[in-house]
Amino acid sequence: MKINGTHYRSVWPIGDAAFGIIDQTKLPHDFVTLTLATPEDAAHAIAAMQTRGAPLIGAVGAYGLALAMRDDPSDAHLHRVHDRLAQTRPTAINLGWALGRMRERLLAAPEAERARLAWIEAAAIADEDEAMSRAIGEHGLAVIQGLAAKKNGETLNILTHCNAGWLATVDYGTALAPIYLAHDAGIPVHVWVDETRPRGQGASLTAFELGSHGVPHTILADNAGGHYMQAGRVDMVIVGTDRVTANGDVANKIGTYLKALAAKDNDVPFYVALPSSTIDWTLQSGRDIPIEERGADEVLKVTGRLAGGGVATVEIAAPGSPAANPGFDVTPARLVTGFITERGVCAATPEGLRSLFPER
Repeated sequence: MKINGTHYRSVWPIGDAAFGIIDQTKLPHDFVTLTLATPEDAAHAIAAMQTRGAPLIGAVGAYGLALAMRDDPSDAHLHRVHDRLAQTRPTAINLGWALGRMRERLLAAPEAERARLAWIEAAAIADEDEAMSRAIGEHGLAVIQGLAAKKNGETLNILTHCNAGWLATVDYGTALAPIYLAHDAGIPVHVWVDETRPRGQGASLTAFELGSHGVPHTILADNAGGHYMQAGRVDMVIVGTDRVTANGDVANKIGTYLKALAAKDNDVPFYVALPSSTIDWTLQSGRDIPIEERGADEVLKVTGRLAGGGVATVEIAAPGSPAANPGFDVTPARLVTGFITERGVCAATPEGLRSLFPER
Protein backbone atom coordinates (compact mmCIF):
# COMPACT_ATOMS: atom_id res chain seq x y z
CA MET A 1 0.00 0.00 0.00
CA LYS A 2 1.05 3.62 -0.38
CA ILE A 3 1.97 6.14 2.29
CA ASN A 4 2.38 9.69 1.03
CA GLY A 5 2.72 8.34 -2.50
CA THR A 6 5.40 5.76 -1.64
CA HIS A 7 4.64 2.03 -1.80
CA TYR A 8 5.46 0.07 1.33
CA ARG A 9 5.22 -3.51 2.35
CA SER A 10 5.07 -4.14 6.09
CA VAL A 11 8.41 -6.01 6.03
CA TRP A 12 11.21 -5.78 3.49
CA PRO A 13 14.83 -7.00 3.13
CA ILE A 14 17.69 -4.53 3.44
CA GLY A 15 20.56 -6.09 1.53
CA ASP A 16 21.19 -9.57 2.83
CA ALA A 17 22.03 -8.77 6.46
CA ALA A 18 19.00 -6.90 7.82
CA PHE A 19 15.35 -6.19 7.18
CA GLY A 20 12.98 -3.32 7.76
CA ILE A 21 9.60 -2.93 9.42
CA ILE A 22 7.16 -0.12 10.20
CA ASP A 23 7.13 0.69 13.91
CA GLN A 24 3.40 0.34 14.53
CA THR A 25 3.69 1.59 18.10
CA LYS A 26 4.39 5.07 16.67
CA LEU A 27 1.30 5.18 14.47
CA PRO A 28 -0.84 7.11 13.77
CA HIS A 29 1.11 10.13 15.00
CA ASP A 30 4.49 9.31 13.44
CA PHE A 31 5.51 7.08 10.53
CA VAL A 32 8.78 5.46 11.61
CA THR A 33 10.65 2.53 10.07
CA LEU A 34 13.08 0.29 11.93
CA THR A 35 16.06 -1.74 10.74
CA LEU A 36 16.34 -5.16 12.41
CA ALA A 37 19.79 -6.72 12.20
CA THR A 38 19.72 -9.54 14.78
CA PRO A 39 17.33 -12.31 15.82
CA GLU A 40 16.89 -10.56 19.16
CA ASP A 41 15.86 -7.39 17.32
CA ALA A 42 13.13 -9.45 15.64
CA ALA A 43 12.03 -11.07 18.91
CA HIS A 44 11.78 -7.71 20.64
CA ALA A 45 9.85 -6.14 17.74
CA ILE A 46 7.28 -8.96 17.85
CA ALA A 47 6.91 -9.04 21.63
CA ALA A 48 6.68 -5.23 21.93
CA MET A 49 4.18 -5.14 19.05
CA GLN A 50 6.33 -2.84 16.97
CA THR A 51 5.27 -5.33 14.33
CA ARG A 52 1.99 -7.21 14.74
CA GLY A 53 -0.75 -9.07 12.94
CA ALA A 54 -0.74 -12.85 12.69
CA PRO A 55 0.41 -13.20 9.06
CA LEU A 56 3.00 -10.43 9.38
CA ILE A 57 4.74 -11.73 12.49
CA GLY A 58 5.14 -15.04 10.68
CA ALA A 59 7.15 -13.30 7.97
CA VAL A 60 9.09 -11.22 10.51
CA GLY A 61 9.89 -14.36 12.50
CA ALA A 62 11.12 -16.05 9.34
CA TYR A 63 13.48 -13.17 8.60
CA GLY A 64 14.65 -13.22 12.23
CA LEU A 65 15.53 -16.89 11.94
CA ALA A 66 17.31 -16.18 8.65
CA LEU A 67 19.48 -13.61 10.42
CA ALA A 68 20.41 -16.22 13.01
CA MET A 69 21.78 -18.50 10.30
CA ARG A 70 24.30 -15.85 9.26
CA ASP A 71 25.84 -15.91 12.73
CA ASP A 72 25.71 -19.62 13.47
CA PRO A 73 24.07 -22.16 11.14
CA SER A 74 24.36 -25.08 13.61
CA ASP A 75 21.38 -27.24 14.56
CA ALA A 76 21.65 -26.14 18.18
CA HIS A 77 21.50 -22.44 17.31
CA LEU A 78 18.66 -23.03 14.85
CA HIS A 79 16.55 -24.73 17.52
CA ARG A 80 17.45 -22.15 20.15
CA VAL A 81 16.46 -19.13 18.03
CA HIS A 82 13.37 -20.92 16.72
CA ASP A 83 12.15 -21.43 20.29
CA ARG A 84 13.02 -17.88 21.34
CA LEU A 85 11.01 -16.37 18.49
CA ALA A 86 8.11 -18.79 18.89
CA GLN A 87 7.45 -17.83 22.50
CA THR A 88 7.10 -14.10 21.79
CA ARG A 89 3.39 -14.32 20.79
CA PRO A 90 1.76 -17.67 21.69
CA THR A 91 -1.78 -17.21 20.31
CA ALA A 92 -1.09 -16.38 16.65
CA ILE A 93 -0.46 -19.67 14.82
CA ASN A 94 1.18 -18.04 11.79
CA LEU A 95 4.36 -17.36 13.75
CA GLY A 96 4.77 -21.01 14.69
CA TRP A 97 3.80 -22.08 11.17
CA ALA A 98 6.43 -19.88 9.51
CA LEU A 99 9.16 -20.78 12.00
CA GLY A 100 8.36 -24.48 11.63
CA ARG A 101 8.55 -24.21 7.86
CA MET A 102 11.90 -22.46 8.10
CA ARG A 103 13.32 -25.00 10.54
CA GLU A 104 12.23 -27.97 8.45
CA ARG A 105 13.73 -26.45 5.31
CA LEU A 106 17.03 -25.60 7.00
CA LEU A 107 17.51 -28.86 8.87
CA ALA A 108 17.37 -30.63 5.52
CA ALA A 109 20.18 -28.44 4.14
CA PRO A 110 23.95 -28.50 4.77
CA GLU A 111 25.05 -25.94 7.36
CA ALA A 112 27.15 -24.11 4.77
CA GLU A 113 24.02 -23.45 2.69
CA ARG A 114 21.67 -22.46 5.47
CA ALA A 115 22.27 -18.70 5.54
CA ARG A 116 21.58 -18.34 1.82
CA LEU A 117 18.60 -20.68 1.80
CA ALA A 118 17.07 -19.09 4.90
CA TRP A 119 17.01 -15.65 3.29
CA ILE A 120 15.39 -17.09 0.17
CA GLU A 121 12.78 -19.00 2.19
CA ALA A 122 11.91 -15.96 4.33
CA ALA A 123 11.40 -13.89 1.18
CA ALA A 124 9.20 -16.65 -0.26
CA ILE A 125 7.02 -16.64 2.87
CA ALA A 126 6.59 -12.87 2.57
CA ASP A 127 5.76 -13.06 -1.15
CA GLU A 128 3.26 -15.86 -0.60
CA ASP A 129 1.55 -13.90 2.15
CA GLU A 130 1.08 -10.91 -0.14
CA ALA A 131 -0.37 -13.16 -2.85
CA MET A 132 -2.75 -14.84 -0.39
CA SER A 133 -3.94 -11.47 0.91
CA ARG A 134 -4.68 -10.31 -2.62
CA ALA A 135 -6.66 -13.51 -3.27
CA ILE A 136 -8.57 -13.06 0.00
CA GLY A 137 -9.45 -9.58 -1.19
CA GLU A 138 -10.79 -10.86 -4.48
CA HIS A 139 -12.95 -13.56 -2.88
CA GLY A 140 -14.19 -11.12 -0.25
CA LEU A 141 -15.01 -8.59 -2.95
CA ALA A 142 -17.54 -11.05 -4.37
CA VAL A 143 -19.21 -11.24 -0.95
CA ILE A 144 -19.35 -7.44 -0.71
CA GLN A 145 -20.71 -7.17 -4.26
CA GLY A 146 -23.52 -9.55 -3.37
CA LEU A 147 -24.50 -7.56 -0.28
CA ALA A 148 -24.10 -4.22 -2.07
CA ALA A 149 -26.49 -5.36 -4.82
CA LYS A 150 -29.24 -5.51 -2.21
CA LYS A 151 -28.60 -1.88 -1.21
CA ASN A 152 -29.60 -0.46 -4.61
CA GLY A 153 -26.74 2.00 -4.73
CA GLU A 154 -26.87 3.01 -1.07
CA THR A 155 -23.70 2.87 0.99
CA LEU A 156 -22.77 -0.54 2.41
CA ASN A 157 -21.80 -0.19 6.08
CA ILE A 158 -19.14 -2.64 7.26
CA LEU A 159 -17.95 -3.03 10.84
CA THR A 160 -14.47 -4.33 11.65
CA HIS A 161 -12.58 -4.96 14.88
CA CYS A 162 -8.87 -4.48 15.55
CA ASN A 163 -6.55 -4.17 12.55
CA ALA A 164 -6.51 -6.78 9.79
CA GLY A 165 -5.22 -4.59 6.98
CA TRP A 166 -1.90 -4.30 5.23
CA LEU A 167 -0.21 -3.38 8.51
CA ALA A 168 -1.16 -6.83 9.82
CA THR A 169 0.13 -8.65 6.74
CA VAL A 170 2.92 -8.14 4.23
CA ASP A 171 0.49 -6.19 2.01
CA TYR A 172 -3.25 -5.79 1.27
CA GLY A 173 -4.47 -7.35 4.53
CA THR A 174 -7.12 -9.94 5.30
CA ALA A 175 -10.36 -8.33 6.54
CA LEU A 176 -9.55 -4.99 4.92
CA ALA A 177 -8.39 -6.37 1.57
CA PRO A 178 -11.96 -6.90 0.25
CA ILE A 179 -12.88 -3.39 1.45
CA TYR A 180 -9.98 -1.82 -0.45
CA LEU A 181 -10.90 -3.69 -3.62
CA ALA A 182 -14.57 -2.75 -3.24
CA HIS A 183 -13.70 0.92 -2.76
CA ASP A 184 -11.38 0.84 -5.77
CA ALA A 185 -14.15 -0.80 -7.83
CA GLY A 186 -16.47 2.12 -7.09
CA ILE A 187 -18.75 0.33 -4.63
CA PRO A 188 -19.93 2.86 -2.01
CA VAL A 189 -18.64 1.49 1.30
CA HIS A 190 -18.28 2.98 4.75
CA VAL A 191 -16.42 1.29 7.60
CA TRP A 192 -17.32 1.41 11.27
CA VAL A 193 -13.93 1.06 12.98
CA ASP A 194 -13.98 -0.34 16.51
CA GLU A 195 -11.40 1.51 18.60
CA THR A 196 -10.21 -1.88 19.95
CA ARG A 197 -9.22 -1.28 23.53
CA PRO A 198 -6.84 -1.51 25.20
CA ARG A 199 -4.17 -0.86 22.55
CA GLY A 200 -6.47 0.95 20.15
CA GLN A 201 -5.38 -0.84 16.97
CA GLY A 202 -8.65 0.13 15.30
CA ALA A 203 -8.55 3.81 16.18
CA SER A 204 -4.84 4.12 15.42
CA LEU A 205 -3.95 1.57 12.73
CA THR A 206 -7.16 0.68 10.85
CA ALA A 207 -8.29 4.30 10.73
CA PHE A 208 -4.79 5.31 9.58
CA GLU A 209 -4.90 2.74 6.77
CA LEU A 210 -8.41 3.56 5.60
CA GLY A 211 -7.73 7.29 5.69
CA SER A 212 -4.53 6.86 3.68
CA HIS A 213 -6.48 4.90 1.05
CA GLY A 214 -9.42 7.32 1.00
CA VAL A 215 -12.01 4.86 2.33
CA PRO A 216 -14.87 6.57 4.25
CA HIS A 217 -14.85 5.44 7.87
CA THR A 218 -15.92 6.37 11.40
CA ILE A 219 -14.26 5.32 14.66
CA LEU A 220 -16.60 3.77 17.25
CA ALA A 221 -16.15 3.11 20.93
CA ASP A 222 -15.85 -0.66 21.34
CA ASN A 223 -19.25 -0.97 23.03
CA ALA A 224 -21.16 0.94 20.34
CA GLY A 225 -21.22 -1.78 17.66
CA GLY A 226 -24.24 -3.61 19.05
CA HIS A 227 -26.23 -0.39 19.18
CA TYR A 228 -25.51 0.35 15.52
CA MET A 229 -26.48 -3.20 14.57
CA GLN A 230 -29.81 -2.82 16.39
CA ALA A 231 -30.37 0.44 14.53
CA GLY A 232 -29.88 -1.29 11.17
CA ARG A 233 -26.73 0.67 10.41
CA VAL A 234 -24.37 -2.31 9.98
CA ASP A 235 -24.73 -4.47 6.87
CA MET A 236 -21.89 -6.88 7.59
CA VAL A 237 -19.02 -7.52 9.97
CA ILE A 238 -15.65 -8.68 8.72
CA VAL A 239 -12.68 -9.39 10.99
CA GLY A 240 -9.34 -11.13 10.81
CA THR A 241 -8.10 -13.88 13.09
CA ASP A 242 -4.95 -15.13 14.79
CA ARG A 243 -5.96 -18.78 14.83
CA VAL A 244 -8.82 -20.93 13.55
CA THR A 245 -9.19 -24.46 14.87
CA ALA A 246 -10.28 -27.48 12.84
CA ASN A 247 -13.90 -27.14 13.98
CA GLY A 248 -14.11 -23.49 12.88
CA ASP A 249 -13.67 -21.70 16.21
CA VAL A 250 -11.94 -18.33 15.85
CA ALA A 251 -9.40 -16.61 18.12
CA ASN A 252 -9.17 -12.90 17.44
CA LYS A 253 -8.54 -9.67 19.32
CA ILE A 254 -10.40 -9.38 22.62
CA GLY A 255 -13.90 -8.05 22.00
CA THR A 256 -14.52 -9.99 18.78
CA TYR A 257 -16.77 -12.51 20.55
CA LEU A 258 -19.11 -9.75 21.73
CA LYS A 259 -19.40 -8.38 18.18
CA ALA A 260 -20.23 -11.86 16.90
CA LEU A 261 -22.96 -12.25 19.52
CA ALA A 262 -24.47 -8.89 18.59
CA ALA A 263 -24.28 -9.74 14.89
CA LYS A 264 -26.03 -13.07 15.44
CA ASP A 265 -28.80 -11.42 17.47
CA ASN A 266 -29.39 -8.85 14.73
CA ASP A 267 -29.03 -11.11 11.66
CA VAL A 268 -25.91 -9.28 10.50
CA PRO A 269 -23.52 -11.46 8.44
CA PHE A 270 -20.27 -12.06 10.36
CA TYR A 271 -17.29 -13.04 8.18
CA VAL A 272 -13.74 -13.94 9.14
CA ALA A 273 -10.94 -13.41 6.60
CA LEU A 274 -7.78 -15.49 6.87
CA PRO A 275 -4.95 -17.15 4.94
CA SER A 276 -4.63 -20.92 5.22
CA SER A 277 -1.54 -20.49 7.41
CA THR A 278 -3.88 -19.29 10.18
CA ILE A 279 -5.74 -22.63 10.37
CA ASP A 280 -4.48 -24.87 13.17
CA TRP A 281 -5.48 -28.35 12.06
CA THR A 282 -3.95 -29.86 15.22
CA LEU A 283 -6.53 -28.28 17.55
CA GLN A 284 -10.12 -29.47 17.49
CA SER A 285 -11.65 -26.65 19.52
CA GLY A 286 -11.10 -23.05 20.45
CA ARG A 287 -10.97 -24.14 24.09
CA ASP A 288 -7.48 -25.46 23.36
CA ILE A 289 -6.05 -22.18 22.06
CA PRO A 290 -3.52 -20.53 24.39
CA ILE A 291 -4.70 -17.00 25.17
CA GLU A 292 -1.94 -14.44 25.59
CA GLU A 293 -2.06 -12.37 28.78
CA ARG A 294 -0.46 -8.99 28.24
CA GLY A 295 0.79 -6.37 30.68
CA ALA A 296 -1.55 -4.33 32.86
CA ASP A 297 -0.08 -1.03 31.66
CA GLU A 298 -1.89 -1.43 28.33
CA VAL A 299 -5.17 -1.10 30.24
CA LEU A 300 -4.08 1.43 32.85
CA LYS A 301 -2.28 3.87 30.55
CA VAL A 302 -2.81 5.41 27.13
CA THR A 303 -0.47 7.14 24.68
CA GLY A 304 -1.58 10.11 22.61
CA ARG A 305 -0.61 13.43 21.11
CA LEU A 306 -0.66 16.49 23.39
CA ALA A 307 -2.05 19.86 22.37
CA GLY A 308 1.47 21.15 21.85
CA GLY A 309 2.30 18.38 19.38
CA GLY A 310 4.30 16.09 21.63
CA VAL A 311 3.42 12.46 22.30
CA ALA A 312 3.04 11.24 25.90
CA THR A 313 1.80 8.27 27.88
CA VAL A 314 -0.57 9.06 30.73
CA GLU A 315 -2.36 7.08 33.45
CA ILE A 316 -6.14 6.81 32.99
CA ALA A 317 -7.24 4.46 35.80
CA ALA A 318 -7.68 4.74 39.55
CA PRO A 319 -4.21 4.67 41.15
CA GLY A 320 -3.34 1.31 42.65
CA SER A 321 -6.05 -0.65 40.85
CA PRO A 322 -4.91 -3.89 39.17
CA ALA A 323 -5.90 -4.80 35.61
CA ALA A 324 -6.32 -8.02 33.65
CA ASN A 325 -5.44 -7.94 29.97
CA PRO A 326 -6.26 -11.01 27.86
CA GLY A 327 -5.15 -10.28 24.32
CA PHE A 328 -7.72 -12.48 22.56
CA ASP A 329 -11.06 -14.19 22.92
CA VAL A 330 -12.61 -17.14 21.08
CA THR A 331 -15.68 -16.83 18.85
CA PRO A 332 -17.50 -20.17 18.43
CA ALA A 333 -17.94 -21.36 14.86
CA ARG A 334 -21.74 -21.24 15.24
CA LEU A 335 -21.56 -17.44 15.28
CA VAL A 336 -19.52 -17.17 12.07
CA THR A 337 -21.33 -16.78 8.74
CA GLY A 338 -18.32 -17.85 6.69
CA PHE A 339 -14.58 -17.84 6.16
CA ILE A 340 -12.96 -15.86 3.38
CA THR A 341 -9.66 -17.50 2.40
CA GLU A 342 -7.25 -17.37 -0.50
CA ARG A 343 -9.04 -20.39 -1.99
CA GLY A 344 -12.56 -19.05 -1.67
CA VAL A 345 -15.42 -18.68 0.80
CA CYS A 346 -16.68 -21.54 2.94
CA ALA A 347 -18.89 -22.31 5.92
CA ALA A 348 -17.32 -22.12 9.37
CA THR A 349 -17.49 -25.87 9.87
CA PRO A 350 -15.02 -28.75 9.63
CA GLU A 351 -16.70 -29.76 6.37
CA GLY A 352 -16.54 -26.22 5.04
CA LEU A 353 -12.83 -25.89 5.78
CA ARG A 354 -12.02 -29.25 4.23
CA SER A 355 -14.00 -28.40 1.11
CA LEU A 356 -11.35 -25.77 0.39
CA PHE A 357 -8.42 -27.71 1.85
CA PRO A 358 -9.12 -31.37 1.04
CA GLU A 359 -5.44 -32.25 1.37
CA ARG A 360 -5.59 -31.71 5.14
